[in-house]
Amino acid sequence: MVGITAIENWVYLLINVVWVLIFVLYLFGFGNYLQVYWWKADIKNKLAILNDMANTARNKTIEFMNKNKAKDASRTLDRLIDFFAIDPVNIEPTDIINRLRHIVNLRDTKFKQTFEISMPESNEVARSIASTAAEISSALFLIYKYVQHILLSSDKTKNWYMIMYLSLMMPQIMQIASIYRKALDDFLEGVPVGDGAGPIVALKLSNYKNDWREIDEDTVATETEYNGRKIILVKAKGPGSTVGRPGEATAKIIKEALAKGEKVSLLITVDAALKFEGEETGSVAEGVGAAIGDPGPEKIMFERIATEYNIPLRAVIIKMGMEEAIMAMDKKILDGTDKAVERVKQIMEEESKPGETVVIAGIGNTSGVGQ
Repeated sequence: MVGITAIENWVYLLINVVWVLIFVLYLFGFGNYLQVYWWKADIKNKLAILNDMANTARNKTIEFMNKNKAKDASRTLDRLIDFFAIDPVNIEPTDIINRLRHIVNLRDTKFKQTFEISMPESNEVARSIASTAAEISSALFLIYKYVQHILLSSDKTKNWYMIMYLSLMMPQIMQIASIYRKALDDFLEGVPVGDGAGPIVALKLSNYKNDWREIDEDTVATETEYNGRKIILVKAKGPGSTVGRPGEATAKIIKEALAKGEKVSLLITVDAALKFEGEETGSVAEGVGAAIGDPGPEKIMFERIATEYNIPLRAVIIKMGMEEAIMAMDKKILDGTDKAVERVKQIMEEESKPGETVVIAGIGNTSGVGQ
């Protein structure tokens, strides 16, 4: 009995010593080092997943290019993965839009020419899909490299706060990367994506006419009629993966109509827009201004042409989440395009008169959306 009591006393003493040691270690920052160790381990695990996503995307893109008889697909893709565009100087704002437009167009042209050279036996649709796949692969590698850079530089400078911040941001980063990775499969299949809601609205308003004409690079237009009004519809050229140049095309269309003596009384842009969490996918809202997710050159063309000729500029949006915008279009978004069509018709009836001309631009990616 005495022996058992002695053992118990030693156990209690040992436990107290351990607690004191733990307290002292935490007092001198051991707890922080332990926490940082777990943060770093978690980031490294997720970094390995990001690397796998990026390499899988690269391999799938190369596989698609090879199926379409590409020449040296691996080398072509590796050149484009690290391709970059430098923003123009913004300290001096004079002519910044034209300079930005020049840079953006140069980048788009470079991608287009690269795939024309690499895939000479493929059609335009296959080349545009390969170009989009290359951009997705590039985005995934950029995410991987960025996370790796923050981790290594923070570890090098012993910046534990940056490691903590990166660890807290990793769930959101992983979500974005996962969306891009899943979206790649949909683009490679050539199916309509959520961002194609705008072009689908334009297609429905045209009653699926087949006499679309090319107005600008990768951008088409057609004419129809609604309750005595002449309707001119603009969208990117499908079914390849492109957003076209809707701003420039719309400006040309309006100037052509005015030169014929037509009264352009209304300009409406229709586009997909990110919803707030809790909002219903496919819900529709309207407003004023140009509904277009663009760095600036295309959007400002809508604003300038509308201002120059005093044309009301109206916007209709179909709401969706980020993942829904770049992944295969679901029924809620498709139903949302029907609501948008009805909203556009309502705006035309309220804000234009028979005999006048209304221009409607369906903004968005035309993957899987033809004419």
